[in-house]
Amino acid sequence: MIVAFTGHRPQKLGGFKLPNLIYINVCQQIDKVLKELKPEKVISGMALGVDQWAASISYKLGIPFIAAVPFIGQESVWATESKKIYNKLLAKAVEKVIVSDGEYSAQKLQIRNEWLCNHSDILLAIFDGSPGGTANCIKYAKSINMKIIIINPNI
Repeated sequence: MIVAFTGHRPQKLGGFKLPNLIYINVCQQIDKVLKELKPEKVISGMALGVDQWAASISYKLGIPFIAAVPFIGQESVWATESKKIYNKLLAKAVEKVIVSDGEYSAQKLQIRNEWLCNHSDILLAIFDGSPGGTANCIKYAKSINMKIIIINPNI
């Protein structure tokens, strides 16, 4: 079984200063679900926030993860510290897939989301109900009748 992750960026999860209460809660929930499901692999879209937290937790649990990078240079506009964390995580991935050629476009983030859904069995979504990329990923997963586990980060 392969579990893919989708979820919000730090702006919707208590901010960039870690640890914070939402970060702690979300990480505990991800850890709990992964221990229950015992997947053979995990797929992370490697964006800031949930994607990277899930990759890190998977690695710590000994679950190999695939880095589904939407395009080369995803991290180019991030803060220096965020780039360092991203590159350390990329080095720990069992596989790195560059989903789309070329530079940034919003559509490439959705293409990445569809790729990770199409290559996994379960979508674990950290989702507060707000519109955006996470909602779009869940909508796509529903359209292909994928099993979805939703964790509300604000509970």
